Amino acid sequence: MQSDASPIKWSSWMENTVQLYKALSEEMRLRILMLLTHGELCVCDLMAIFEEPQSKISRHLAYLKHSGLVSSARKGTWMHYSIKESLDELARAHLDFMRSHLSGMNWAGADAKKMEEVKARKLCETGSAGHGRKGG
Repeated sequence: MQSDASPIKWSSWMENTVQLYKALSEEMRLRILMLLTHGELCVCDLMAIFEEPQSKISRHLAYLKHSGLVSSARKGTWMHYSIKESLDELARAHLDFMRSHLSGMNWAGADAKKMEEVKARKLCETGSAGHGRKGG
């Protein structure tokens, strides 16, 4: 950010930057973002991957959406999420870093493997979304 920026622009930039770092500071949100770098996912897929209830997954997705990192679209009963196409420079740089440096970590590989298994089950289509998750 240039030093000649107006106080209003600086304040807005700072708020957006703080929001980005808050979004990236939680494990579940990092794991969700890493999976979304592979493409769009349904809430039901994320529920099955993480074995967590819809309320927990949706809360994290809402936070990521509010932070400007993801976008959503309703497809039938379920919401589908993807990385927002029009990210600012800082957010894009962080996602690029995550893709190139975190994807080789064991947890990211395990999540990606589970994602492929879950996607192959086509939970949204089969109506079996939510099976095998914690919290009923």
